[in-house]
Amino acid sequence: MSSTPAIMIQGTGSNVGKSLLVAGLCRYFAGQGLRVRPFKPQNMSNNAAAVEGGEIGRAQALQARAARVAPSVHMNPILLKPDSERGSQLIVHGQRFGRLEARDFTSKRERLLPFVMESFTRLAGEADLVIVEGAGSPAETNLRGGDIANMGFAREAGVPVILAGDIDRGGVIASLVGTHAVLDADDRAMIRGFLINKFRGDPALFAAGLDTIAARTGWPSLGILPWFPEADRLPAEDAMDLRRARPNAGGTIRIAVPVLPRIANFDDLDPLRLEPSVTLTFIERGQALPGDADLVILPGSKATIADLAAFRAAGWDIDLSAHIRRGGAVLGLCGGYQMLGRTIADPDGLEGPAGTAEGLGHLAIDTVLAGDKTVRPVQAEALDYATPVEAYEIHLGRSSGADCARPLFRLDGRPEGARSADGRVLGTYLHGLFTADAFRRAFLAWLSGTATTGIDGPSIRDGRADKALAYDMTIEETLDGLAAHIGRHLDTEALLAAGSSRA
Repeated sequence: MSSTPAIMIQGTGSNVGKSLLVAGLCRYFAGQGLRVRPFKPQNMSNNAAAVEGGEIGRAQALQARAARVAPSVHMNPILLKPDSERGSQLIVHGQRFGRLEARDFTSKRERLLPFVMESFTRLAGEADLVIVEGAGSPAETNLRGGDIANMGFAREAGVPVILAGDIDRGGVIASLVGTHAVLDADDRAMIRGFLINKFRGDPALFAAGLDTIAARTGWPSLGILPWFPEADRLPAEDAMDLRRARPNAGGTIRIAVPVLPRIANFDDLDPLRLEPSVTLTFIERGQALPGDADLVILPGSKATIADLAAFRAAGWDIDLSAHIRRGGAVLGLCGGYQMLGRTIADPDGLEGPAGTAEGLGHLAIDTVLAGDKTVRPVQAEALDYATPVEAYEIHLGRSSGADCARPLFRLDGRPEGARSADGRVLGTYLHGLFTADAFRRAFLAWLSGTATTGIDGPSIRDGRADKALAYDMTIEETLDGLAAHIGRHLDTEALLAAGSSRA
């Protein structure tokens, strides 16, 4: 096995900030001239990225960008995409591998370890440093048998661990000391230190807390990382982050997004959320779609027919029809596109029980979920605006019908997407559209009725071009800022030394 330096960031729980810590460390050490590779043995997320050869978790794609390298399926060899309360689609090395039921998860996942080790060994062979992200918490001892995501991987690969605690949620001393208490001796020996994440206020006030943790665990502190407010500019992986996203204040274009139970690829919405001309509102079940919305976006879904039923159960089908009657626009993305059609057929039960469901009927298309899954990055042309768009596809099924004769894009020389006869209901399989600044500005100009300014003309926001959002530049600046933040507050030399000491 390669002895390439490697360090693993584990957490005392979910959402303690592991993904962003790894992204920041990747950018920091890449800035020091090291060849850095991110790695997550096992991920569970419906927010995936299409990369060369398949799909991986969105967080690993962001971490690859932070490391200034192309993303690879080997950066996240095992991806679980939940499609029900008790099961997930299993992705191995970027490709659909079958389903994994929750009841079989513990007994079957150890069989996946060879795939994990193959990918880790490959990445280590091309890197000076591998930064590994754990999943959940190693303190979940009920899941320790057959573990490949935390200590099971760390011990198999001989990778030292740094344990991160989230002080923002409270109880960080107990969570770190408690993790030490429940781990067995061999797992505990893999931990080389701890850090405190998301601190607000004066770090000096927590000095006694650091002393308590160090005395109780024997682990050294690697620092206190203050709250980094710009983190919400970066793509999120967990749908829970949608609830915490800060809305723009005063955006004149109102966009509403119903949050489906199995919402997928919701990073499609990030550029709109950051656009100061837009007020983007996530609508939870129990709330009506707002009557003053300019646009309703039906997002992607991992279980389209089930989410369509949930959409109706929330009464959103009635709200959406009223929105359309008022002249509002609708955009369906991938699964949302399929929902807008007349029928969705799943004859082989690929996303749930086999059968056919009646769609919302706002687009004259019919969808059949069958055949191989389409997963690929693409380059398309937006037909209305004659502007290129870099996007990606991740979907099962094909859609056809009269409204496909009014496409939105040209892709590989063929039409893609559909629109209604009045041009107000749109649908496409392409994800990531709004990261393209020219397309996003032109689309928002159309939505606001100011399309005559053109895609290279002034921003619709107060008519001032100097306020226009440059999305990719924003992401790059935020990653640079995160790396600098980590460099100021964490003991990066100790982190690197720990990674160099792997067995």
